[in-house]
Amino acid sequence: KKVSTILYDSAENEIVENLMKIKGMGSSKSLAIAAAIELGRRRNCHKNAVIKCPRDVVPFLKNYSMRTKEHFICVTLNGGHEIIQIRVVSVGTLNKTIVHPREIFSDALKENAASIIVCHNHPSGTASPSAEDRALTRRAASAAELIDIRLLDHVIITSDSEQFYSFADHGEL
Repeated sequence: KKVSTILYDSAENEIVENLMKIKGMGSSKSLAIAAAIELGRRRNCHKNAVIKCPRDVVPFLKNYSMRTKEHFICVTLNGGHEIIQIRVVSVGTLNKTIVHPREIFSDALKENAASIIVCHNHPSGTASPSAEDRALTRRAASAAELIDIRLLDHVIITSDSEQFYSFADHGEL
């Protein structure tokens, strides 16, 4: 069997076979390009995903849940609650990250976002918010009101993808 047949399903195999028809393209180069195409597809899989509840955003943030430092992330959404972009706003230490509302909202303003969801991971494994988490959520909510971009939620994620904390679900937004 060809290497491409072993590694790819029929649709991906077709891509590899078509690439190999190009002069100078062997199986290695064709597989590398097919892998790059797949990486691009996965990297942009969140585009236009509709977020209806906090649980909907968690799968798009799973890759941050295993980090050993706190990462503060902003998810920008359009008027239909479709994801525009997911960005890291700040990277901190083992148990804290420093973030200011201006950093949270700068890209949201550039993207004409209607709303945002902010998120950060707790490397400790517990999803319970700290006093600092609550204070930041209040400051971000106040800033959101001033600039007319809705802060829909602040979600805390952990390495356990089933365990997360939603400020909105707990009536804190």
